[in-house]
Amino acid sequence: MVRFAGAIAGGLIFAAALQGDSVALAQDQSVATTKDVIFARKILMGSIGENMDELESIIASGKIDVQHGAAHADSVSVMLLTFPHLFPPASNEWKPNVEKDAGSDTFAAPEVWTRFTDFYHRAHDASKAAYNASRARNEDQFRRAVAELRTGCDGCHAIYQKKD
Repeated sequence: MVRFAGAIAGGLIFAAALQGDSVALAQDQSVATTKDVIFARKILMGSIGENMDELESIIASGKIDVQHGAAHADSVSVMLLTFPHLFPPASNEWKPNVEKDAGSDTFAAPEVWTRFTDFYHRAHDASKAAYNASRARNEDQFRRAVAELRTGCDGCHAIYQKKD
């Protein structure tokens, strides 16, 4: 009986949570500006970079802790699956030869939008390499997967990131 009452209470809490979500879904989403989206992807890329730095430090140390690295690689995998979704068409604001604010201006090349399918697939492939690193069973597998991830990141940046 106690288990049944707990299940009912849990169901009521879940139903109440869903009711709250329907109100949020009906609200105006226009408060999120293009600058907000650009800032969000900069924050996400910064987190990916921090985890990448940790993965590469683990390898450079020569004392590869596969379990410790797995947590960082798993985070990178999830973030890379999310990343391409932060590039709506309205956020294509690249302007050459103008002074940029590193915190709010985009460094995404216009090719992100003209070649979005390639961009999307590259993020997915890098996510898969990170996932493989997170599931590595030994140091060699981990090292290979992180190297593949680095190659994927560098290749994408070479095409889709403006530096000036």
